[in-house]
Amino acid sequence: MKEITASKPHASKFDAPDIRSVFRPQTATLVMLGIILFCGLIAAAWFTKEGVVSKIFWQIQWLQRNPPMWLKVPMVTGEFLIAPTIALGLLAFIITQVSPKPKVWSRFAVVAILLILTIRYVIWRSLSTLNVGNALDGVFSMGLFILEMLTIFNGVLQLFLLVQTRDRRSEADEVTKAVLDGTFVPHVDVFVPTYNEPEFILRRTIVGCQAMEYPHKTIYLLDDTRRPEIKALAEELGCEYMSRPDNLHAKAGNLNHTIARTHGDLIVCFDADFVPTRNFLNRTVGFFQDEKVALVQTPQSYYSADPIARNLGLENILVPEQEVFYRQIQPVRDGTNSVVCAGTSFVMRRAALQSTGGEFVTSSLSEDYFTSVRLSGKGYRLVYLDEKLSAGAAPDDMGAQATQRLRWAQGTLQAFFIEENPLTIPGLSPMQRIAHLTGIMHWFTSLSRVGFLLIPLAYSFLNVIPVRATPEEVVFYFLPQYVVHLIVFSWLSDRSRSAFLSDIYDVVLCFPLAATVIQTMLNPFSKGFKVTPKGTQSDRVRFNWNLALPLAILFVATAISLWLNLGKCMMHMSNYTTSLAEVKGLDLGWFWSTYNLILLGVALLVMLDLPKPDAYEWFNLRRTVKIEVKDDTDRNHTSIPIRTQFWGVTSALSEVGATVLLTQSGLPAIPKGETLPIVMEIMEEGLKLQGQMTGTGFSEGFPMARISFEQVSLAQHRCLVELLFCRPGQWKRQYAPGELTSLWLLFKNLIKPKALFGSRTERNAIAVSQG
Repeated sequence: MKEITASKPHASKFDAPDIRSVFRPQTATLVMLGIILFCGLIAAAWFTKEGVVSKIFWQIQWLQRNPPMWLKVPMVTGEFLIAPTIALGLLAFIITQVSPKPKVWSRFAVVAILLILTIRYVIWRSLSTLNVGNALDGVFSMGLFILEMLTIFNGVLQLFLLVQTRDRRSEADEVTKAVLDGTFVPHVDVFVPTYNEPEFILRRTIVGCQAMEYPHKTIYLLDDTRRPEIKALAEELGCEYMSRPDNLHAKAGNLNHTIARTHGDLIVCFDADFVPTRNFLNRTVGFFQDEKVALVQTPQSYYSADPIARNLGLENILVPEQEVFYRQIQPVRDGTNSVVCAGTSFVMRRAALQSTGGEFVTSSLSEDYFTSVRLSGKGYRLVYLDEKLSAGAAPDDMGAQATQRLRWAQGTLQAFFIEENPLTIPGLSPMQRIAHLTGIMHWFTSLSRVGFLLIPLAYSFLNVIPVRATPEEVVFYFLPQYVVHLIVFSWLSDRSRSAFLSDIYDVVLCFPLAATVIQTMLNPFSKGFKVTPKGTQSDRVRFNWNLALPLAILFVATAISLWLNLGKCMMHMSNYTTSLAEVKGLDLGWFWSTYNLILLGVALLVMLDLPKPDAYEWFNLRRTVKIEVKDDTDRNHTSIPIRTQFWGVTSALSEVGATVLLTQSGLPAIPKGETLPIVMEIMEEGLKLQGQMTGTGFSEGFPMARISFEQVSLAQHRCLVELLFCRPGQWKRQYAPGELTSLWLLFKNLIKPKALFGSRTERNAIAVSQG
């Protein structure tokens, strides 16, 4: 091991203020402010009944009340009106059953159905449902319409791109052969950047990197906090240690500092908490036989449950949020040659990086994303291999989750203010720009989500009618699109998320995300890089008031509005006549408020961060073990010392202990506060570990022993890490429950929250079954 430091700060072309920070931000910001000002002036003129504006909206209102004849609902009974919904829903269901995994034909058929229904719905919303009879109704009606169209626009772009998806796993089988037979083994530099992560997390990551089966690799630990204990860790493990005298440009600056001082043909990067499987390099390096390949990105998998799933008690049911991106979005991006670097678990060609300036982009918080944009602009190919070849730690609590998501949002939206803007940078095709546009627009949909939560309140408290529609129109135009969407939502995302659970993830952070979107558009570089905290512990339930306050206020207001909406609905139902066939505000405000109330209630439960007493991860890993109990104390008041062997199977295993189900009885009882010295051997690994038996009991109908390891040597710890984190193929895909099951889970959590009724002494949350 050798330490590599810099004698002076690493120079960067972005260190000094450049003209972009003075003029570039104002362009996008002024456009946004100009749009807001223009809309504000129109609204003000409308409220003051300015002649021209009032006449324009009077004409629009007349057109809404007199839509084209072909937009009229057929004059048939309700049974026939619902026929399109039943027929199209049944067709979509049959397609998903005939083709359980989306194929070219089935994906194209479903996308075509959705696009036709969406276009049909948009035409109806545009020409028949707006209410601009007066300024107050008109502002809310037009505002809702704009927010809805924003969401639909982004959804349509994604649907358009979904037919372009690509799967490279079979290609990986072919290119891997040259790596395995030794004909293509370029030198690889493996970077592990760290800022403030705990030593035990870094230890397992370095051990995992060293365990990768590849002959020519060098591991570098990039310490941006210059901690003596981390330098000592590098010396102990035998990897290279890098540090620098400053933290300029955060992670990007840390990587660039090391890139300038290393020479490997390929660069691999793992975040401090990500541990690769042994075959990571064997499965990825082969793609670089093509000189045009600049990057191979693999998915971000997680060995711990994200805080939303954990706080709801759905660790083994909810799929981590990022799965949607890596199972649906990245394959689509690969089909359009617009894969983005995710900052970890990737391999990059050094020569390609040097051709674009020799360093990661430092002008944005999302250095990974814009570096990949820059590479694409130079004509390089970026590849996505959809294989789980590494795993990292999910954020520990909702505060950490928010820190991570807000950084991603701000970093992506900085696209409008830097040279690497994928919408304007030279060298990208129109299809590539569209793919990147969907990623940028995604963050703006948080504004729509906030609007969807607030509109029912305007209906209740201000008597606003945001939508004009009859029940027949709702059944004929809205219902088919909504039902088909529910049926195929999970199927299109490879069952990584249901629509109802997706709404929960959207609502939980919609207010801080919306605020971040606005703040970034006004002042894009106001906040610096914030590292997501990892490896923290807590011993009690904590409620995140900072994130929960706007949700709590809205929950109370929505509950009140629900009663008001129900009252209005009953009044209208008692006064229906032929002339009142048009339902005021749909009179479905009560339904809207009810759904929002459920979402807000579950979102508030998510803010109850459950205890996390153990910083180490426990896995449901079954291994045969032999336990030798050694105790010379007179525990049974006899002079005969206990020396007994027991056989069993692990039901939970970690780096610091195990829970073992024994196949035989006779284990002595262990009084509280006492321990029993043992030696445990994991038979399949030939690994012997000394420890203490800290408790006994019964579990799953078998005698059970809890064991804590002690005096674990480096060699033993390497074996444990490889067993727990590095087995090829161990990170299996989870699949989200169906829509009805998801809805039931939400109700169940509202009725019986885990934070109130779950076991507070639960030893460890087992995030996923590794098998």
